Amino acid sequence: MPRVVVVSPPFLSHAQPLAVLAGALRERGADVHFACAPAFEHLARRAGTGFVPLSVTRNANTGVAEATRQDAREAERLREFLDATREGAVAALLAQARHRRADMLADPEAVLEALRTTDRRLRPDWYVVDQLSYPVTLALHCLGVPYATFCPGHPSYVLSGPDAWFGLPYAWPDAVRPDPEALEELSGAVRANDEAFTRLFAAFAREHAPSRPAPGRAFALSSPHAVVHAYPQLPWLPTRPDGPVRLFAGHMAAPAAALDSQWEARLKGLRGAAARVVLVALGTFLSARDDVLRTVVAGVLEGLRDTAVVVAAGERTGALADLGGDRVVVVPSVPQQALLEHVDAMVHHGGGNSFTECLRAGVPALVLPFSSDQFSIAYDAQRSGAGLVLDPNTLTSDDVPTALRALWGDTGPRPTGLTRAVRGRGPGWAAEELLAVMDRGLAGA
Repeated sequence: MPRVVVVSPPFLSHAQPLAVLAGALRERGADVHFACAPAFEHLARRAGTGFVPLSVTRNANTGVAEATRQDAREAERLREFLDATREGAVAALLAQARHRRADMLADPEAVLEALRTTDRRLRPDWYVVDQLSYPVTLALHCLGVPYATFCPGHPSYVLSGPDAWFGLPYAWPDAVRPDPEALEELSGAVRANDEAFTRLFAAFAREHAPSRPAPGRAFALSSPHAVVHAYPQLPWLPTRPDGPVRLFAGHMAAPAAALDSQWEARLKGLRGAAARVVLVALGTFLSARDDVLRTVVAGVLEGLRDTAVVVAAGERTGALADLGGDRVVVVPSVPQQALLEHVDAMVHHGGGNSFTECLRAGVPALVLPFSSDQFSIAYDAQRSGAGLVLDPNTLTSDDVPTALRALWGDTGPRPTGLTRAVRGRGPGWAAEELLAVMDRGLAGA
């Protein structure tokens, strides 16, 4: 079995599924080391793997972005991003495009040297790297070592052709349709980023690995061997006619854990006051949008008298404390995967983990996309029947009960076949398939 180093950026929503995959590889006999910032060492312990302290970007998110210790500039960029989400989809995506250089290629020389040191010390046969860790992919390309790519979000992150652009959704849900002028501005920004990053990649490769083939488009650089998608293989997704093996794992959630006694008591109290329970969680960054959280809770309380709410509010828990009562629990964070086994619907932001975890649990969703790949995921949720989509910035409290009633009604979305397909795969399936690819690669070396 190979020795594998799994490299993750310091963001919980990325590190958590990557650690699950690392644990699945270890359970199937591989010698695995999880490489991430020191704050994530507990994920390696939980997965039963070795740990390598490795920081690949300056910013971080250990669970709630606002509560994560960062330097002043990173904190300011987070505030700029959150303010932009209030202006709408294109404003949020433009803010992310402006921040991309500092977010994704802050210190490629240091990353290359750190990986060179790791490679000399551990001598791994393979690496697994997050697709959004571009400096790591660039470094591995320069080192000429075999690696597999892990795609944590929408499959379009791995660009499928000349008309695909990182930072531009491959499709928009009906509820979020930017005007042509705004889309033209966004298209120009992402194309400029693509050209700038490609030049940076080429110059870096020429300096540090002149004998290696020059990388093509920067954001299209991924493993030539295998890409693991923590996503279902939907028939309408864009595909490449050739290239690496694409492994659609469906989800990358750990086996569902039991709720602790405190959460059991909370749910018992809510079920005593209401027939249904809705989980509301907007992810580790967007829990800061307490205005949207408040609108959702108000809509449930006013329009669905038989329904209770659990809200993951991050640093805004205090600001929403007035909502607490017999039918509302407001907490900084929730055990989402475990709770999904006990709720009747979820309101989420269109994050890849939330989308696939709802599919696995068979829980319908109201999707409120704000940024990143969330618009693409929201489109897939709408088209697959996994949920309904609304614009968070035009959401009213009256919209919420209407949408939830539609999810629960006889004519609501029913992704039954997709749920079965997602449950049939997962991290164990992905680990077995990936080890088969690695075995073939080692045999041919």
